[in-house]
Amino acid sequence: MKQLLDFLPLLVFFIAYKFYGIIAATGAIIVASAVQLGLLYLLYRKVEKMHLVTFALLLVFGGATVLFQNDAFIKWKVTIVYMLFTGILIGGNLFNRPILKAMLGKELQQEDAVWKNLGYLWAGFFTLCAIANVYIAFNLSQETWVNFKVFGLTAATLVGTVATVLYLMRSAKKQ
Repeated sequence: MKQLLDFLPLLVFFIAYKFYGIIAATGAIIVASAVQLGLLYLLYRKVEKMHLVTFALLLVFGGATVLFQNDAFIKWKVTIVYMLFTGILIGGNLFNRPILKAMLGKELQQEDAVWKNLGYLWAGFFTLCAIANVYIAFNLSQETWVNFKVFGLTAATLVGTVATVLYLMRSAKKQ
């Protein structure tokens, strides 16, 4: 159920874009994200920091998109979120506090080196996504960017998640 809720705002954004355009889609994703946070709290009595940070950035950049009727703001939001994640992952590793271990370490026992490697790999992944987003957002059509944001980044994240699981399984066998 939680994973379904994670895709709700993205789905609402895509549908609203196809019928009403980017400005309406941006307003719709803000509302859908607020609903998502409410549902997460009602169902789990907890909202993850990642959801709150992403929502705050969405309010700022999405709000600017709607207010100024300029899609550049919402396009930059994607890159800023990815670079923020990159900074958090690298910062955690540099201070010997692997963020992924803090998030998943209770369920998955791994050596710190494994968590650090994963942190750097995901930081690299997020950096590549941020660069790709900037290129596509500002060099290709708006429709291409929306399809990339909704389908391309989602598929890339799924592939990254599968690769992470395989890496963790391989590392667990070595222990």
